[in-house]
Amino acid sequence: MVFNSYTFVLFFILLLVLHNLPFSWKIKKINLLLASYLFYALWNPPFILLLWLSTVVDFYMARLIAVTEDKTRRRMWLAVSLVLNLGMLSYFKYGGFLLENFTALMASMGIAFQAVKPDIILPVGISFYTFVTLSYTIDVYRRKFAPEPSFLNFALFVTYFPHLVAGPIVRPEDLIPQFKEPRKATSYQMLWGLFLLSLGLFMKVVIADGWMAEPADFIFSLPFPVNPLDAWSAVLAFSAQIFCDFAGYSTCAIGVSLCLGFTLPENFRFPYAAIGFSDFWRRWHITLSTWLRDYLYIPLGGNRLGGFRTYINLMITMLLGGLWHGASWNFVIWGGLHGLFLCIERLFRNLPKKQKNPSLAEDMVIQATLIPIRSKNMSNLFLALFTLFLVNITWVFFRSPDFGSAMRMLLCMFGVITQGPKMLATPDMLKVAIVTVALFCTHWYMRDKSVKAVFGNFPWWLLGTIWSIMLILIILTQKSTSSFIYFQF
Repeated sequence: MVFNSYTFVLFFILLLVLHNLPFSWKIKKINLLLASYLFYALWNPPFILLLWLSTVVDFYMARLIAVTEDKTRRRMWLAVSLVLNLGMLSYFKYGGFLLENFTALMASMGIAFQAVKPDIILPVGISFYTFVTLSYTIDVYRRKFAPEPSFLNFALFVTYFPHLVAGPIVRPEDLIPQFKEPRKATSYQMLWGLFLLSLGLFMKVVIADGWMAEPADFIFSLPFPVNPLDAWSAVLAFSAQIFCDFAGYSTCAIGVSLCLGFTLPENFRFPYAAIGFSDFWRRWHITLSTWLRDYLYIPLGGNRLGGFRTYINLMITMLLGGLWHGASWNFVIWGGLHGLFLCIERLFRNLPKKQKNPSLAEDMVIQATLIPIRSKNMSNLFLALFTLFLVNITWVFFRSPDFGSAMRMLLCMFGVITQGPKMLATPDMLKVAIVTVALFCTHWYMRDKSVKAVFGNFPWWLLGTIWSIMLILIILTQKSTSSFIYFQF
C-alpha cells in the first residue's frame, strides 16, 4: 500500500474513525499496531516475520543490556542485536552483490567459480526499520535511553506505518514518549496534517511522476549517447524527481502522523539551496545524515583525532552511506563523491588558519564558506548554485544502471560526446527547465523559513485556492503515478 493510492485513502479514513472513537488508549494503540502490520503486509505478507523477529529480539536484548552490569555480557547482548539486524540487511540487500563481486574476484585470479544466483527479494523498508531498531539498542547500551517496559509501545515505535517503509528514521526519544499518554489530533493539527498530505502527494504524483519521471527515465534508459542538452535535461529532471518523490513521501508521512496526533521529525529542509555540502547534508535526508553522524562518524573518532583522521572518517561514513542506498558500486561512487566534496570543503574552510595569503580563487571560496548562512548575498548565491551543480553531477551515478552508463552520460553532459541524436521534445525540455528554476527559487526563498510559517500566513481564501489546485492536479495526474523511489532501498 502506498500513500498515492485509492486503497490508502480508504485505509486512512477507517483508521481515523477508529482512532477517534471512545476506546481506551491501549485499544487505540493496538488498532494502530494492527493497521501498521496490515499496511506492511500488503507488500509481501511473509516479510512480516522479519519485522516481528527484529522487534522481539531488540526488545529483549535492550532489557538484558539495561539490567546487566558486566561489560562483556552487555557487549554480547548488543552483538546479538547487531548481528541479527545487520545480518538480515546484508543477506537480503547485499547477498547477490557480494556473490557477484566474489565471483569476479575469483575469475580475476584465474579460478572458475560458478555459483547459483540467489533468488532474493528485498523486503520493503528493511534499510529504514533496521536503523530504527539499531538506534534503540545502541542508545540503551550507551545508557542514553531507558529500555521501554511496554512491548506494545516498542512494537508500535518500530512498525508505526507512516515512517515504516521510507522514513523519517526515528529515534526512541522521537516517538516512544508520545505513546505514553492518549493522543488525538486537534482540529488545527488535523487541518495542517491534511494539507501536508496533499502537498506531499502533489510533489510525488504531479511533479515527480507526472512531469519529471518520463524525460529522466527515457534518456537514462537509452543504450547510446545523446546530445548534451538532452543529457542535462535528463539529469535535472531526475534531480527534481528524486527530491519531490522522497521529500514528498516524508511530507505525507509527517502529515498522516499529525492527523493521528503524533509528530515525526523533519527530514528535508530545502536542500537545493544548500551553501556547500555540509549544509546540503543538514538539509537532505536529515534523519539519515544525523544517524550516520551519531552512530558511525562520531564512534569512528569524528574530528577529535586530527585532520587526516577526520577526512578518513568522513570518507568512510559517506561511502557506507552510499552503500546503504543500494547494492551497487554506483552508490558507493555517489557516496564517495559526497565524501570527497565534504573533505575539500573542510580543507578550504581550514585554509585561513594555515595560509596568510591565499590566491584570489581560494579566497573567494573561503570567504563564501565562512559567510553566515542566513545572509543572502551574491557570494552565497554563487556557492549555492555551484553546490547544486555538483549535486547534479553525483546524481548521474545514483540514477544510472551501471558505471559505463554513468560515464557515457557525463561525457555527453560536458560535450566530450556531441554527436548523439536529439531525443527529447522541446516541450519536455521546457518543462524540465521551468521546474528546475522554480525548485531552486523556492528553496532559496524558503531556506531560512518553514512551510508552516509561509503557508500559515496566507489568507484562508488563498490557501484554499492553492489547496484546491493541488488536489485537482493530483486527481488528473493520478493515472500515471508509481511507487516511491526510496521503496527500493
